[in-house]
Parts: sequence; C-alpha cells; structure tokens
Amino acid sequence: MKFFVDTAIVAEIRDLAEYGLMDGVTTNPSLIAKSGRDFKEVIAEICGITDGPVSAEVAALDAPGMLAEGRVLAGIAPNVVVKLPLTLDGLKACRVFTAEGIRTNVTLCFSANQALLAAKAGASYISPFIGRLDDINLDGMELIREIRQIYDNYGFETEILAASIRSANHVREAALAGADVGTVPAKVIKALAAHPLTECGLEQFSKDWAATGQSIL
Repeated sequence: MKFFVDTAIVAEIRDLAEYGLMDGVTTNPSLIAKSGRDFKEVIAEICGITDGPVSAEVAALDAPGMLAEGRVLAGIAPNVVVKLPLTLDGLKACRVFTAEGIRTNVTLCFSANQALLAAKAGASYISPFIGRLDDINLDGMELIREIRQIYDNYGFETEILAASIRSANHVREAALAGADVGTVPAKVIKALAAHPLTECGLEQFSKDWAATGQSIL
C-alpha cells in the first residue's frame, strides 16, 4: 500500500521524504488553513519536495468553477492531482479533467455507489473517509471492501485512497481490505514503526553489546 502524507506542513513532508516513507501528499482546505500560508505557494513548495502525486482541492462548488480552479492548480506542477468533491458537479468536472489528461482525486466518499460513479467518471483516486464513518457508528472498512470488490468486478483503474485515517490500526485494516493508498497523518505513519517488543529487544541487545567492551568503529 502506498502512503500519502495528509498534511500541508512542509517540514513534516521533508522529514518523511528523508525516511523514504512517503509516496505522495494530500492536502485540503482545513490543512491549508492550519498552515497559515498562501495556498498556491504551499502546493508549489510541496511539489518541489516530492515527485509523487500532490492533491490540491478546488474551492468552487459548481462545475465551471471547479474546472477553472482545477486548471490553475494543475498548472502549478505536473504532479498536482486536482481534488474534487463527490457531487454531480464534481463528477462532471472529473470527466472533463480525465479527457484533458489531468489526474483527479474525488473526495468525501461515503458509499459504494458514490465510488462507482467516480470510477465511471474516470477518477484517478477515490477517497472514502473511513474515520468519519466510524464516528457515526458505521464500518468504514466495510466500505473499503465493497469498493474493492466493485472495482475488481469491472476492472476500474481508479485507485482506492483510504482517507480520514486516525490510527495505526486503521492503516493495517485498510491494507487488509485492499486499499491501494492510505492518506495518513505524519504522526500515524511514524507510529507504524513502534512496537514495545522491538524497544525491549533493542534495549537488551544494547546492554549485551556494551558488556562485550567492543566497538565496530
């Protein structure tokens, strides 16, 4: 499963890029607001850090507005993916962008039927929000499994991008359910490496090595 870091904080992106743990970046209006910076400036800087896909979201709610904004965003860098809401206008814009060769990420997906429409519109990525479904006592992972089956049934090339991931368990479950990508906060990606037995084992190895009195260098 590919990891897209879900942030607009450039320092976090640079840090994960150094570890080799990042395949792309997703942003949204809320993340941009938290950064306190100019939207297009942030997107351009992020695209300079990674060659992977960088999702940048339109603000317009109507198809003509989405098309105008999306073309501006796509012009920032070749790895920009235009993020569109899963509405009828968003699907209309998605179809046009697909015909123009502009990649898209259709976001705020909460049902398999919505995901089916996005795939038919030619979306590059579909973003089901598993955490938000869990918040209202629905099974977000079941949605991932349903989308995976539908896409496999018909050979859709749209990639499933599990979004609204809140924990390491979410990452594991999404991978098991067949998500192609997880869009994950930086702290959660780092948390995947943590395990108490790893820490205990390393502590014991260090003690044993110190007792030998040796040095590798």
